[in-house]
Amino acid sequence: MSTLTQVSPPEAGRVSGGSARSIGRTMRVPLLIARRVVGGALSLLAVLILNFFLFNVMGGDPAKILGRGRHLSVAAQAALRHRWGLDQSVWVQFQRYMSQLIIHHDLGNSIAYSVPVTHEIGLAIWPTVLLVGTSTILASVLGTWLGIAGAWNRGSVFDKVSNGIAVTLYAMPEFWLGIILLVLLAGNQEGLGIFPTGGMIDDNVDSSSVAGWLNVAWHLTLPCLTLTLAYIAQYSLVMRSSMLDEMSQDYVMSARAKGLRDLLVRRRHVVPNALLPAVTQILLYIGFVISGAVTVEYVYSWPGLGQMTENAVNNRDYVLLRGLFLLFSASVIVFNLIADILLGVLDPRVREL
Repeated sequence: MSTLTQVSPPEAGRVSGGSARSIGRTMRVPLLIARRVVGGALSLLAVLILNFFLFNVMGGDPAKILGRGRHLSVAAQAALRHRWGLDQSVWVQFQRYMSQLIIHHDLGNSIAYSVPVTHEIGLAIWPTVLLVGTSTILASVLGTWLGIAGAWNRGSVFDKVSNGIAVTLYAMPEFWLGIILLVLLAGNQEGLGIFPTGGMIDDNVDSSSVAGWLNVAWHLTLPCLTLTLAYIAQYSLVMRSSMLDEMSQDYVMSARAKGLRDLLVRRRHVVPNALLPAVTQILLYIGFVISGAVTVEYVYSWPGLGQMTENAVNNRDYVLLRGLFLLFSASVIVFNLIADILLGVLDPRVREL
């Protein structure tokens, strides 16, 4: 004969409370992702609105740029403004801008080049990704290693030298460092003349051949070195500071007291926890990869998004500037979102926020 097991009210309360806590822990990561996605979407919406009105307050007359430097009559300038919708009210231009972007996914045509903005950005984005992406990878690997080695051997000659160099490089403006390297290593008169002075590839070289790839790599060396030296200091300082914080924690002292070797303590306990701020910083800097380094690209005449931004500003090309700044902002927001979510998954303490 079977017997029914009855659960007392206090036990039932404990069971239901345990189930609620279990569900709450399970839903922390999805709720974290949902909060971050909503925040990112609101940020992007704010960027869309600001992106339009920001360039409408810039000085200059785009109709003169459309005239290609020719002396146009008042009627001809008015016809150009009407063709591009520049004679309409700001509110009408804003409505057209939002409808083109959201409904038709169209960034419009460049005022200076009379081609779609997406086409112009597509031509310049890959040189920027090649330059800044390569330097970010090199700087993150080398900077993280320098930060780990310097913090673990705190006070040593290596730590003092590496930290001093990192602080010095961190204080240097990127464009100034680029000019110094350009004069010393690429100048034919004052410098050694080892590297090319600018550009991405020589005119008489086929970019699809092996010789073309090597030529691109040769042109890439100096601008990549400039950005790597500028970024490596930031990664090194952040990683060193994070390592020193973790090394002062009680669990590290307990691990050493148990007789674990320093190598195991560093590899299994200190470095994984200290990497969390470094991983976040790397992802945040990847967001800036798309925007590129405007000043460095200008110094080395690198045909990327940075140089395109400068040309768009000089030409008062509002449409192209809107597309560029939208791309820059969206890349930062997306990688910021990825960094927040990844940090929340790796660090349970962030899920409570």
